Amino acid sequence: MGKLDGKVALVTGAGQGVGRGIALALAAEGAKIAVVGRTEGKLLDVCAEIRTRGGIAEAMLCDVMVAEDIERCVQATLAAFGTVDILINNAQVVPLGRLLDITEHAYQEGMDSGPLATLRFMRACHPHMKGGGCIVNMGSSSAIRWDPIGYGAYAAAKEAIRALTRAAACEWGVDGIRVNCVLPLAMSPAMDGWIASRPEESSEFFKTIPLGYVGDCEKDIGRAVVFLCTDDSRYLTGHSMPLDGGQAFMR
Repeated sequence: MGKLDGKVALVTGAGQGVGRGIALALAAEGAKIAVVGRTEGKLLDVCAEIRTRGGIAEAMLCDVMVAEDIERCVQATLAAFGTVDILINNAQVVPLGRLLDITEHAYQEGMDSGPLATLRFMRACHPHMKGGGCIVNMGSSSAIRWDPIGYGAYAAAKEAIRALTRAAACEWGVDGIRVNCVLPLAMSPAMDGWIASRPEESSEFFKTIPLGYVGDCEKDIGRAVVFLCTDDSRYLTGHSMPLDGGQAFMR
């Protein structure tokens, strides 16, 4: 018996990295997974991996920057599984660059794929989650870095998500819906790309992690998200949880 038997989880950006790790961890506890993303091949690979482990999953193609895609994705999840109990807003275009260099287009993509998509998914799922639903949004410690140079646009998107998380938790608590945010640091394709493009910066950055390593997408991030989606955390809502080996100093 898994802690999430009978639950249905919709996970965006689930074709790779943190989203994949979360989907695998939720499935391991018995949740049925709507594996959501833009690249069908990656989604099918994750579904196959979940099924190989004995879980249940369906691929859902969706560009989170398209409002109509979000509505179709939620409706497809309802058609496949009957409900949505857990929503994981993980998909995010990452706009990096100094404020004088980054384009407005890149900034807007960060906002459209991050806070706007998060809001749209939360609204679309809200009617189906009353009485026990759980939402986990992805933030980032980039906004509280000692040196945010080059990360301002990304941090702005992620801080907006944290603000939406807190507001939803307070507004929807009466509906029995819990909403939390995690700030993950994990080895993912995006992290691999950053290491390759900025080796000196990444090396110095990793030295500041008290536990001494970058987290695993499934074992370190996914398992913590499982906790947030079970009754073990039934009294926890509106919280931002850093999952970064002790690097962030949250106030």
